[in-house]
Amino acid sequence: MTTLTIRDFRPDDAEAVAAAHRAGREHLVLTPEMFVWLNARRAEGAHYRTFVAELDGRVVGSVRCGVVTGTTTTGVGHANGSVLPEFRRRGVFTALLAAAERHLAGHGVVDLHSWVDDEPGSRAFAEARGFTAGRTAHFAARDLSVPLPPAPPLPAGVELRPASDFAADPYPVFEIEADAALDEPGEIVMDATEYEEWLAAQWHRPDLDRELTVVAVVEGVPAAFSAVSTDGAERYWSAFTACRRAYRGRGLSKLAKRESLRRARAAGLRHAFTSNDATNEPMLAINVWLGYERCASERKFIKRLDA
Repeated sequence: MTTLTIRDFRPDDAEAVAAAHRAGREHLVLTPEMFVWLNARRAEGAHYRTFVAELDGRVVGSVRCGVVTGTTTTGVGHANGSVLPEFRRRGVFTALLAAAERHLAGHGVVDLHSWVDDEPGSRAFAEARGFTAGRTAHFAARDLSVPLPPAPPLPAGVELRPASDFAADPYPVFEIEADAALDEPGEIVMDATEYEEWLAAQWHRPDLDRELTVVAVVEGVPAAFSAVSTDGAERYWSAFTACRRAYRGRGLSKLAKRESLRRARAAGLRHAFTSNDATNEPMLAINVWLGYERCASERKFIKRLDA
């Protein structure tokens, strides 16, 4: 008889949880070490928690959930996870999702947001459990062995610098993200980002590569950046490319992202991945120019927990 157990994440689950997370999703770059780090953090108000599913003692999947912070919008939570393909359709993720919903409802979450693979089975699963389909995002991949397009001329007064140059005072980098996030495509306006939390959650992430993260500086003012995380081996993830609103229309994001990819090629990385909202036409156009090709898509699904 098969025994299903849902429990909290332990550090020794990391390899199995990462394997379930990546199964069928080669475009995702998240290491076992990152799962340990994410679960060790205690961000105020986030109530972050990972539930793990065991079948007969084997970890076969997980769900990561928490309350969305950094916004004045209240009552919003997130839950995302996966189960190894060979153990799907056995009620495993249904049980994981139920645990996440109970946890989040206990912390005041009313609207639950979840990203779902944009394929028929996953969409049907979400709809059958009360979720409504929302926006689409596209993943794209690039073989870093293929040469990059020629760099556009660097405008007068513009420098491209690694984020490591700002190690002593990363606040100017934070200012770029806080400003750009105000109109990032999405259902929630991220209008309450705090510097200390950004330092802990973004700047001090163990997979953030500050040498590959490139900042565009205009006459001494940091104006745009392309942030990068890696698996420490050969895989590159474009975590966020942002430009302060007052500096848009000058091609700064394009310059920063191309320079970041150039540095990644020189460092020996082989595979680059990125993701963008389907409505973000400027960034989608930059990625096409850079040689990215779409490799997968996902859909946002939302459920009212008080319904």
